[in-house]
Amino acid sequence: MPVLFVPHGGGPLPLLNDANHLELRAYLSKVAETIPTPKAIILVTAHWEEAQVTLSSHPHPGMLFDYYGFPPEAYTLSYPAPGEPQLAETIADLLKASGIEVRLDNQRAFDHGTFVPLKLMYPEANIPVVQMSLVQHLDPSTHIAIGEALASLRTQGILIVGSGMSFHNMRAFFSSDPKVLPRSKAFDTWLTNVVTSGDNHAKAQLIDWQSAPEARFSHPREEHLIPLHVCFGAAHLQTPKATHQFSGVLLNTAISGYLWS
Repeated sequence: MPVLFVPHGGGPLPLLNDANHLELRAYLSKVAETIPTPKAIILVTAHWEEAQVTLSSHPHPGMLFDYYGFPPEAYTLSYPAPGEPQLAETIADLLKASGIEVRLDNQRAFDHGTFVPLKLMYPEANIPVVQMSLVQHLDPSTHIAIGEALASLRTQGILIVGSGMSFHNMRAFFSSDPKVLPRSKAFDTWLTNVVTSGDNHAKAQLIDWQSAPEARFSHPREEHLIPLHVCFGAAHLQTPKATHQFSGVLLNTAISGYLWS
């Protein structure tokens, strides 16, 4: 199976036909057509951080509306995909075998980092989903190692999806400064070059991502970037080179999505 990193947009807006999100919505609605149908999905969400890797293990996860200030319909959305407790156990075993601390959470619901992209990608909600947290220290090398521990699942029909944003600066999204777009493009170009190059130095470059052009402007806090590190870890040993599957502009900033096939 491929490995996929997608930008999930602002809160529930891709699901509410927001004019700024039409380009991203169109991409997310079509991306599953480029991927074999998975047996299950591991979704690494930017909106869940724990002291150790944590996996959702409820057989029927609920909905977590982890946003505020949106229209009433944003709080009636549903995504009734089943969980997969057995897969959560398998993931936990793989992580433990690599010396990575992990626990299961049988109460965690789907947050918007999970249900927004998946509702567009797989609207039938018939593919089991295990939601995975980040580790709250957000260390890049740790998250690449987490991905590497999961790489074998690609041969078992499991789709690994990182859901974040290649650019995530809330002030910049709502700024009228004409420098925002070129600054975001500088980081976007660097990131795209790293993950699509197949270069032996790509891992080291992603670990040292803060040295990239406009890195801290693009990610004042890196929780929306780190799901990409998990994706890279899961993919790079078998698929060193990603394709730049989506390139768009959201709120006057450059955003990208990547597929390792």
